Amino acid sequence: MLLASLVLALGGCGAREPLAPRPGASLPVAPYGARATPTPPDLLKPEPQTRPARSDDLIQASEARRSDEFDLPPN
Repeated sequence: MLLASLVLALGGCGAREPLAPRPGASLPVAPYGARATPTPPDLLKPEPQTRPARSDDLIQASEARRSDEFDLPPN
């Protein structure tokens, strides 16, 4: 069982050729308003909203934290 799962896991690691549609198939149609049909690398590139930048600031040095009015003891 362990050997079979290891073989299946390693079987998906060997893709070294670029992605392309299956023979006889085509890429999806161009989105509305696009000038051309996107290429496979373009389709794999995440949009900015998919991977948003981190907006909170990490504490760089020891700083006193402000009080939290909602940090109440349990009832």
